[in-house]
Amino acid sequence: MIFTLPQTTTVEINRVLVESRKEGGVITLGRVMTLVVDATGADVEHAIASANVASREHPCRIIVFAPAGASEDRLDAEIRVGGDAGASEVIVLRPSGEQIRHADTLVTPLLLPDAPIVAWWPAAVPDAVSQAPLGQMAQRRITDSKGESHPAATLRALAAGHRPGDTDLAWTRVTRWRALLASALEQMTDQRVTRARIHGDTNSPSILLLGAWLKRALGCDIEATYDDRVAGLQHIVLETPSGEIGIFRPDGHHATLTQPGQPNHMIALRPRTLNDCLAEELRRLDDDPVYGEVLAAFADQTS
Repeated sequence: MIFTLPQTTTVEINRVLVESRKEGGVITLGRVMTLVVDATGADVEHAIASANVASREHPCRIIVFAPAGASEDRLDAEIRVGGDAGASEVIVLRPSGEQIRHADTLVTPLLLPDAPIVAWWPAAVPDAVSQAPLGQMAQRRITDSKGESHPAATLRALAAGHRPGDTDLAWTRVTRWRALLASALEQMTDQRVTRARIHGDTNSPSILLLGAWLKRALGCDIEATYDDRVAGLQHIVLETPSGEIGIFRPDGHHATLTQPGQPNHMIALRPRTLNDCLAEELRRLDDDPVYGEVLAAFADQTS
């Protein structure tokens, strides 16, 4: 069910929320957080769809800030409940004119009381996330540098403004790759790594972060190569005195794990979807210190 509220106010939005609960029953019980989505520059419906999927695992109120860009100073809104909101209730704010500059003022009256606040930027990564209007109110701040045209510069800017609670989905996308590499290396008697070779899609911030993680953790040289014709990571090879540890995913879905002295292992390693990554980040409301350390290491290595 969708309620459309043209030229409205936050007071009116709250009133309609209350009425919708009376009409459809109490739908806010069990909400564990408020997810605030700054959809500036993003596909709004795609962002809402991903948030709805994540909300099935993490019931929440979703507030989407989606500037309309018109010159007239006004606020239009939508309230989505029931089948149109997954396991949540979705409030879409479409400010225009001067209203666009007051995201925090518009969002604050709509937050769930006494519940954690998570802010997510599906696009248009701000330079200082924790200082952005919506970032200042959030305990967790999730960016996505994947679509940025200059990912290295974006990561350096994120490093300069990093605060505990920040994370980026480019880091989340390589969670399983990191786990597989760590597990394979632990089985080696001699765990020294002299060089790591990484290959994948052009302008991938995930490759940049993965390389910084390996260099920081292992002290090895990094060789990164790119290909415009592929999507995601294609392979990683760790060169050790005993031989090479490799993960090869030529088809983008199934990978071969190679280790010295062992038979090859076939594993399912499909690209992680936006839904997967967002749901993973919503599972933890504490800081991810490793991400912060890797981000700082990347900035130091490329400065």
